[in-house]
Amino acid sequence: MLVDTHCHLDAVEFDDDRAAVAEAAVQAGVGVIVVPAVERANFGAVASVCRDYSCCIAAYGIHPMYVDQARETDLDALRETVMREQPSAIGEIGLDRFIEPRDDSRQEFYFNAQLKMARDTGLPVLLHVRRAIDPVLKALRLCRVAGGIAHAFNGSRQQADEFIKLGFKLGFGGAMTFPRASRIRELAATLPLDAIVLETDAPDIPPEWRVGARNTPDQLSRIAQTLADLRGIGLEEVAAATTANARAVLPRLIRIH
Repeated sequence: MLVDTHCHLDAVEFDDDRAAVAEAAVQAGVGVIVVPAVERANFGAVASVCRDYSCCIAAYGIHPMYVDQARETDLDALRETVMREQPSAIGEIGLDRFIEPRDDSRQEFYFNAQLKMARDTGLPVLLHVRRAIDPVLKALRLCRVAGGIAHAFNGSRQQADEFIKLGFKLGFGGAMTFPRASRIRELAATLPLDAIVLETDAPDIPPEWRVGARNTPDQLSRIAQTLADLRGIGLEEVAAATTANARAVLPRLIRIH
């Protein structure tokens, strides 16, 4: 079995064939799909998807790219949703230093507030860290949480080691499948296997064989094969290890399978 630790199955790109997409994932060996929210407006959609498809489990959070439209009352709504729905994690949260224009202080306010919520509730976090790894690590050192996943990790080995020290796993997906992605592939090949989880970020970050097309969670099996090839081990070993890693860092996954 495989676990897709990051898939936006609630996205509008799946409105026409969501059931077929979920079934294709299950048929491809993806037993669990973690569906993270990005803003208060899609908390309900995420909850609905996770009720409709038994392979799915939710995470709830306010994404850094959505903070401009957020209100402080959204944090109250997040806490209420977390207490009611019992999700796998708080996420997708974090910082983004790529988008322009942006409000760094506003991102930091919502990120820190959600880290405190995760600490108070004992939940892990799903982190968005694009070009913001060092400030994210700084925030994690100031507000210790119950681990989580650094989604779409693309940092240095030193930064990877710092996340691991803090109890985090590192998410690898479609970017790893590109032959020119030498740094990501080197990390995938050499990091401790118990530090790695798999993800698609569908419908985004398509693998090399789907450039320009919609990404889907059934592609996780080929992504896992890429990881196996990079490490020189079998697909079954990769599947067993990454599934165990996902369960270890997101304990509520165990209630699905």
